[in-house]
Amino acid sequence: MTLFGYKLPGMSSLILWGLLWEIVGRLDVTFFVPPLSEVVSTLVSVIGTPAFLKALYETAYAFFAGVFFAVFIGIPTGILMGKSRLLDELLLPWVNMFLSAPLTALVPVLMVLFGFGMKAIIITTTLFAIWIIILNSRAGVLQINRSLVEMARSFGASPLDAFFKIYFWAALPEILGGVRIGVIRAVKGVIIGQLLISIVGFGPLFELYANNFLMAHFWAVLIVLFALAFTISECLSYLERRVSYYAAKR
Repeated sequence: MTLFGYKLPGMSSLILWGLLWEIVGRLDVTFFVPPLSEVVSTLVSVIGTPAFLKALYETAYAFFAGVFFAVFIGIPTGILMGKSRLLDELLLPWVNMFLSAPLTALVPVLMVLFGFGMKAIIITTTLFAIWIIILNSRAGVLQINRSLVEMARSFGASPLDAFFKIYFWAALPEILGGVRIGVIRAVKGVIIGQLLISIVGFGPLFELYANNFLMAHFWAVLIVLFALAFTISECLSYLERRVSYYAAKR
């Protein structure tokens, strides 16, 4: 981050936003935004309670399960779309439609189909994450230089050799980029799912805090979820940079 020509440390933007949050909270502009110091103090007081730990476990379970299914289904689907023109023409319009659609509107439908429990939240999380993973996996395959594939075939490379030595390394940076964005969207999905299905994870706590106007508690829960998403995203971003470097060296 650069301010008035001076380069500031990487976390400076978060510090500035934190200071702004504290000022707005102290000025009592709106009851919805309490001071950041009060939110942090509340987080410290509730983070070890049984209700919070149980909600954190259920939320983490739904989040990682949703991301797992999104990756497990999305990457092979995207690769197959990139390699098959017929499959690409069949699936691409649907993928683009679901990526741009307001998926929140589908949550009530999922509640009817799968009940008001963990299954509906996991499916919601998967639906939020999977589409960008499919598109990035597809893009990673499409941008491969076809002459490299043809050259490998002409030298007698097996399909397995071509996959690991050409397709894998060439497409992996794009795939990891899609997974990173998918993880961020998965956090959005798990939050929306729990807000609408208020009996699992942080859903009951969200409802309790909102109904009793306990905004410091409400924001404390959101900070935990955002911190989880930020940490995973930064780890994937680092891995993406390293993979891009080694892929370019090959």
